[in-house]
Amino acid sequence: MPNLTLPGNYPEFLKSLKARIQQSQTRAALAVSQELIGLYWEIGRDLETAISSQNWGAKVLEQLALDLQASFPGIEGFSRRNLYRMRAFYLAYRDETEIVPQAVAPIPWGHNAVLLEKLKSPEQRLWYARQTLEQGWSRNVLTLQIDSKLFERQGKAESNFARTLPPPQSDLAQQILKDPFNFDFLTLGKDAHERELEKGLLEHLRAFMLELGTGFALVGTQYHLVVSEKDYYLDMLFYHLKLRCFVVIDLKMGEFKPEYAGKMNFYLAAVDDLLRHPGDNPSIGLILCRDKDNLTIEYALRNVGTPIGISEFTLTEALPKEFSANLPTVEQLESALAVLAKKESEND
Repeated sequence: MPNLTLPGNYPEFLKSLKARIQQSQTRAALAVSQELIGLYWEIGRDLETAISSQNWGAKVLEQLALDLQASFPGIEGFSRRNLYRMRAFYLAYRDETEIVPQAVAPIPWGHNAVLLEKLKSPEQRLWYARQTLEQGWSRNVLTLQIDSKLFERQGKAESNFARTLPPPQSDLAQQILKDPFNFDFLTLGKDAHERELEKGLLEHLRAFMLELGTGFALVGTQYHLVVSEKDYYLDMLFYHLKLRCFVVIDLKMGEFKPEYAGKMNFYLAAVDDLLRHPGDNPSIGLILCRDKDNLTIEYALRNVGTPIGISEFTLTEALPKEFSANLPTVEQLESALAVLAKKESEND
């Protein structure tokens, strides 16, 4: 690096920063912890003061990063990029003095970096931070949930919960239902049937359960009920651990129709009579369909006394056969990539 004239107070700043890091090491070994997050917030605050009041530039921060890395060689996190992240972290929460210890400090720094880089709204950052704590999301899962716009979808399903369930169960039930549900891990054609959708969800059960959210326990698929010596089959039956109730899911590949609400009302009455235990809350129905009209739903649910929610779902459309037949196979792609990699290695 060329000779750099450092600010006059730079040595004192570096010395103070190193002392603070050493003190933090003795308390928390710089693990991913509240202590580390608090330290990063303080560093970000001091950096913002130096940058805004003393016109520190990129070269100074680059030197600061090099000096910190030299002083603490066994510790990651003091790159120039991460120093800028610390400053952004401070700027994001400097007006919210209680937020850092209560909401974002308990989650790892990598998660906080995702929140800073992907979200501009403080409300959304805090919501995802709380969800991360409650549901134990990894950084990859957090990223997936942000990319799928979970915040915008959560609690948006059409339902009659406010009228058919007592508070706070009605509020909790509403919050667990998204609209739309994102099944982009599935590839189905427009002419696919409900059983193909059900099979696809079971084959990708982990992704499906992640999209449903925490608390759902699968009881069974094509769950058999007998009413008046006649056989009925529920597409999917779950039990929700927080709501303490059964959840019946009916899958529809087409547009919502009013008769679907009547069929779900029948299913819920049967489940309550045949499966519900004395300590359970009333069972809830969820109708998942490819398309819906809100006015039709309002009329369909207006006089229904059982709690029913209705959501759309999205998935990846399969290519028509005439197109997919002309696409390369996985083996062909792997072979082409191997040839390309060999050519690149020969050119190096």
